[in-house]
Amino acid sequence: MAEELRPLSERVTAPTEPALPEHPDVAEWRPATDADIDGIWRLRQAMGRLDHPNYLTTRGAIAADFGYSHFHPELDSLVGLDADGRIVANGVVLLPPRQETLVRSIAIGGVHPELRGRGIGRQLLAWQLDRAKQQLASSAKRLPGWILLYADERAPQNARLFERAGLNLARYFLSLERVLAEPIRAVEPADGIRIAAYTPAVSAAVHAARDDAFMDHWASQPMSDENWAAFVGSRWFRPDLSFVAFGTDPRGQEQVVGFVLTTANEDVWKTQGFTGSYIDLVGVVSGWRGKHIAQALLAAQLQAGRALGHERVTLAVDSASPTGALGLYTGMGFQPVHRKLAFTLEF
Repeated sequence: MAEELRPLSERVTAPTEPALPEHPDVAEWRPATDADIDGIWRLRQAMGRLDHPNYLTTRGAIAADFGYSHFHPELDSLVGLDADGRIVANGVVLLPPRQETLVRSIAIGGVHPELRGRGIGRQLLAWQLDRAKQQLASSAKRLPGWILLYADERAPQNARLFERAGLNLARYFLSLERVLAEPIRAVEPADGIRIAAYTPAVSAAVHAARDDAFMDHWASQPMSDENWAAFVGSRWFRPDLSFVAFGTDPRGQEQVVGFVLTTANEDVWKTQGFTGSYIDLVGVVSGWRGKHIAQALLAAQLQAGRALGHERVTLAVDSASPTGALGLYTGMGFQPVHRKLAFTLEF
């Protein structure tokens, strides 16, 4: 029997106050406020166009972070302003709720491309790691605690920064693309499985199915109601490109057993070079796998995208997923194009 962990509050040493960065090219450091959302968005756009032009952070996603009850911007965020008052650096540290098997502190941010290579990012990351340790140390849970950051392989300076700070490369996530002009094979799920378009009426049931399906995924935890509502309620969510699988249990009751959920950000089409959608979530609940449900859901999504005139569909997958997801996607015609690296500091 594995030894029980001590509470995180006893295992994580955190500073009383994270030290603010000090740099001659940054005139002021302070916590972010709602009034900074546009400035942060412009910074993220400038970073994204250079580091990963195929996906850009939306303003809505940043605004959603500021709306979560678990996000405290006066403690969990930092912006660096230049002499003209422009936001040139930003760090956010999120501690999502619903921690069942893992407590995660997730750090996001960076420095404007014009100011890179001057040591600002190193100081910003040090602040983020200190704040993340504070978050983990505030938990009395006897669970593993992780500080988690991601770096696109097209921005190798971030990976080097994380490694120098003592984080470990833990996982590779592959970005996959599927050309919709290529043939889409028809897939019929097992008898008793019904595929239907997503509607708001099944939102709660699909949320529960998502939490079940993703419990064996690396670093995944259940989504809070706030996070779920922000996802399916965003302007980019596409019900017309999202599908749900229903199965009948031994009592004769129909239930949600699988899903494919999609967004489409038209603002990124020019920078990524094609029109199309992004599959954010696809899964099948435990006990219903092996019935061709995921393949049938993907086929429905691909056909719907083609009918709209889209050129490609993209998604990301854990390259070492124990569910065999990579083989599932390549079997449906997806091909790897980029990698994202996940770094952790574990307690």
